[in-house]
Amino acid sequence: MQIDSAAKRLLFSTVRIDTELEDGSAGSGTAFIINHRHDRGTTPFIVTNRHLVEGVRRGGLIFTQQLDGRPAFGRRFQLNIDDFPAAWSYHPDAQTDLAIIPLRPLERAARDLGVELYYQSIDSRSFPDAAQVRDFDALEEILFVGYPSGIWDQVNLMPILRRGTTATPLELDFEGRKQFLIDAAVYPGSSGSPVFVVRDDPLRARGEGARTIWFVGVVAAVFFREEQNHIASAPVPANQGNGGMVTEMIDLGLILKAESVRELADVFVKRWLESERGAT
Repeated sequence: MQIDSAAKRLLFSTVRIDTELEDGSAGSGTAFIINHRHDRGTTPFIVTNRHLVEGVRRGGLIFTQQLDGRPAFGRRFQLNIDDFPAAWSYHPDAQTDLAIIPLRPLERAARDLGVELYYQSIDSRSFPDAAQVRDFDALEEILFVGYPSGIWDQVNLMPILRRGTTATPLELDFEGRKQFLIDAAVYPGSSGSPVFVVRDDPLRARGEGARTIWFVGVVAAVFFREEQNHIASAPVPANQGNGGMVTEMIDLGLILKAESVRELADVFVKRWLESERGAT
């Protein structure tokens, strides 16, 4: 398969997380790679939900290997991290369910083992600015990528692409926080999935130039019917058992806005620069 379209590149923007929880149960979730631009250059990060890495005994990040600059479909590289929670940095607002880890040390660890990783990062230039957010309609088509209910193409190591729509306007902060809702089927394993607004220009010929994709947020929680006439939201669980928690999902997902991802990356870079200055 030629990686010659935006949608195909998105297939390589995610990283599968397989975990062993403290109670011994297995879990899975989604992370994704951003290329964060800042005053000193660019830094690639892996981003996921905080609730996916806390309370984890050990975790593995699963990548596709690279061969001659191309993805080696089906050639898996799993980087296992024993003290998984300690490897991540969290958003300074504890209520913002985000965690981040720099990618370059992981690439070096893989390279030391003779492995090159293949991925396609989400450039921070695809994060919409305030003017672009104001231009979004109340109802926009969205696309998200991940591993719902742990499902993926295990032979080719491919995630699952899913569609939906915004369910609340992106311009507004749902319930007063930097978040919005989508109307889409969100299941365990979708947690940490990157979400994109997709627009096709009907006045342009079919192809790359006719499609614009913005990264707008991260799947964090799902709404479900807890009992008759009572709707609640909860973080999308990493474990595949139902744990007695969810009785009926109602296909509404809670999405943390892209600006919170940018904030977290900025905090990490600021701390890194301060530590550099302190070391000189």
